[in-house]
Amino acid sequence: MAKKYRIHLKPEERKCLEEVIAKRDSKSRQVKRAYALLAADENGHKRWPDEQIMQAYGLSIASLERLRQRLVVEDLPTALNGKKREVFKEKVFTGEVEAKLIALRCSDCPEGYNRWTLQLLADQMVSLGYVEHMSHESVRGILKKTNLSPGKSRVG
Repeated sequence: MAKKYRIHLKPEERKCLEEVIAKRDSKSRQVKRAYALLAADENGHKRWPDEQIMQAYGLSIASLERLRQRLVVEDLPTALNGKKREVFKEKVFTGEVEAKLIALRCSDCPEGYNRWTLQLLADQMVSLGYVEHMSHESVRGILKKTNLSPGKSRVG
């Protein structure tokens, strides 16, 4: 398979990689990537084939290709540190919703019930219009952070 991205390191890039190797723990990802980039450099003294790089540094062919691509398309720090996460899951339950849930948990339970259950709290939050939908597991996660979980009040 022909290489799509070929590495031709400049002397300052090579020096930077060697500094990373000298400063860091030999088991870190950055060091592994630095070694792989030095081995894949077509201007360098190693010029190893992909199979040898993969075996020596425990990389897959896809990882090696992505590493090369990051160096060629982006820059050396991105190749060493990896790509920053771009997609963050939006928080569904805001602090206001959490506060309303905690207030509901601290209030008296509805007629016919001895105590609040997670499902009862979730249903009540929906019926009061605080949220469109809520599972008992979401209630558990929020209450666990505040030490108000129904399981905390019982022994055993």
